Amino acid sequence: MENPWKEISLADYENHMKLDSVMQLQIMNEMMKGQFYTYPVSSIMILGIAGGNGLEHIQEDRFDKIYGIDINSFYLQTVVQRYSELNSILECLCIDLINETDKLPKADMVIANLLIEYIGYDCFQKVIVQTSPKYVSCIIQINMEDSWVSDSPCLHVFDGLEQVHHQMDEQSLQKAMFKIDYHTIKTLEHMLPNGKKLVQIDFEKNLSI
Repeated sequence: MENPWKEISLADYENHMKLDSVMQLQIMNEMMKGQFYTYPVSSIMILGIAGGNGLEHIQEDRFDKIYGIDINSFYLQTVVQRYSELNSILECLCIDLINETDKLPKADMVIANLLIEYIGYDCFQKVIVQTSPKYVSCIIQINMEDSWVSDSPCLHVFDGLEQVHHQMDEQSLQKAMFKIDYHTIKTLEHMLPNGKKLVQIDFEKNLSI
């Protein structure tokens, strides 16, 4: 089965995400500022980077390396064009996280925003073990109603995602991370206009005794 994210145009995705009734692009942009600068890290890996939302907050002299990972090569081409001022530290890699985990480099911190929903907890554990970050910051969407895709003119563009979508909850994510020796150090919640909410959970790797 071809991953449906390869078929969704970036314009459709971003136009949906920034609708006033959805507001996920704007709210995540603000949340990412905090993700970038809360912890003392020199390298960050952003999983499912899409069009690079949030990268405008990156100060080039603060980091040695920023990795942008996505399964859609067209998304990554757009990121490189949009953020050419970061070309000395930004490296975009087209990687299928489900089947090509071993291709991921190491990083001090991994950011996974609205990403775990599409690979599942088990795959995410493998990704984190491979990249071995000290910190992990995740944003997941919690659905207060049955529908997990907000209504919009672009709604049916996302029909194929039903094949790969996993329902998320905070406790299951925390349990999955605890199994690979990461403990929760911070949580934040942001309500969305459509009754859904974004939950940020940050983890730190347990130090070996």
